[in-house]
Amino acid sequence: MVLSVTTETASTRLAEFCASISWAALPASVRGRTQELVLDLLGVALRGSAEPSSTIAADLAGEARQSGGASVIGAGFSTSAAWAALANGVAGHALEMDDVTRESSLHPGVVVIPAALAVAEERGCSATAFLEAVVAGYEATMRIGAALNPASTYDRGFHPTGVAGVFGAATAVGKLLGLDGDGLLRALGIAGTMASGSLEYLSDGSWTKRLNAGWAAHSGVVAAQLAARGFTGPTSPVEGRFGALHAYTSDPDPERLLAGLGEGFEIMRVGVKPYPCCRYNHGLIDCALAIRQEHGIRPDEVKAIRLGVLGGGWLLVADPIELKRTPMSTVDAQFSAPYAVAVALARGSVRLADYSETAIGDPVVRTLMQRTACYRDSALDAAYPENWPAIVEVEATDGRVLSERVEYALGEPENPVSRDGLLSKFMDLTGDRLGGDCALALADRLLNLEKEPDVRRVAAELRG
Repeated sequence: MVLSVTTETASTRLAEFCASISWAALPASVRGRTQELVLDLLGVALRGSAEPSSTIAADLAGEARQSGGASVIGAGFSTSAAWAALANGVAGHALEMDDVTRESSLHPGVVVIPAALAVAEERGCSATAFLEAVVAGYEATMRIGAALNPASTYDRGFHPTGVAGVFGAATAVGKLLGLDGDGLLRALGIAGTMASGSLEYLSDGSWTKRLNAGWAAHSGVVAAQLAARGFTGPTSPVEGRFGALHAYTSDPDPERLLAGLGEGFEIMRVGVKPYPCCRYNHGLIDCALAIRQEHGIRPDEVKAIRLGVLGGGWLLVADPIELKRTPMSTVDAQFSAPYAVAVALARGSVRLADYSETAIGDPVVRTLMQRTACYRDSALDAAYPENWPAIVEVEATDGRVLSERVEYALGEPENPVSRDGLLSKFMDLTGDRLGGDCALALADRLLNLEKEPDVRRVAAELRG
């Protein structure tokens, strides 16, 4: 017998709101943006599926092939939904190009979309049911992530995507399983005991950040499936005495959990990443590219570089500076502010190829990194996490000091990547794998996904 909820908690209100979300009732702007973000994540995941970390996860998922019909992207087979979600979450996070948020400082799409897609395909759900679940999953992920107060979560050594993402995945999957508010609350309660995600990958550039996303997607599927069978969980998994806001942060902001609930949708506050590295580097890259374009400065003309780094991202991209100046792996480089800016100044662009093992050893870039210092500035942090400004100062050998400040990195809602830009990114990532015509046709279908009777045909194309 399933116990009903008798006491309303903040988690209850969030679950009830997510249960009430209906695709047909959403504004056209929300429907359009949701399909754009699905396009973006699936393109990243398809290209990311070729990475060694992704093929290992796919091999593990393949061992569960005896049941289930959820596609493992780029792997050529299907498996159970929970294991497909894990593999696809790992693939989607491998390139550091999946969508991202400011206030909650996490990656909602890479957890929510793989979990929802796997279950929707396995159950033959309509595309609109899948998209509706994605909106609900982003809502839960981003609100819980904001309430964690991400800078404090980082200080505790936890990855907000892994911690908050499992709640969003459980919410999205619960929607697809037909759970009402009480059912979604059970799913959130169960997800609360599965929340995890360590930052220790920063010490040696290992792959576990990618697993944080995949494990959250996997766990969210399991949590919702248990809830659908009547398994119970606490009714205050987020704000309770031993909930996420107690366990994963020292300075929570519980008001953010429900602030403005129903006045808009969190999915409209998501940014798209044009560069394959930590989002805390993106504003710095924009500054460096602007300096190079405006002043034409060459690497041999650079005497010193100073980077104004947000306190919230300091541990990720600036500290310890000796490690950040000498990245030894792709992951090291993805989380190095000195590397990101050095590449931008040396090459005039920052692309996926710049994060290969060969590119990381470029002596010109290495020299520029050794001339780079990072600093924290209370003026930069004043608006964090609502705003993520960045400053780059380049001292030239002729005495000039060239400075640039960016308020909103490219890809933020205030400085968006256009739909044509999203399409170009998708084609760049998938064209070689699918062929240009097939990639373009798939992109068109994803941007109009709500017209599909179910998601199985699209998922099969991603499976390959």
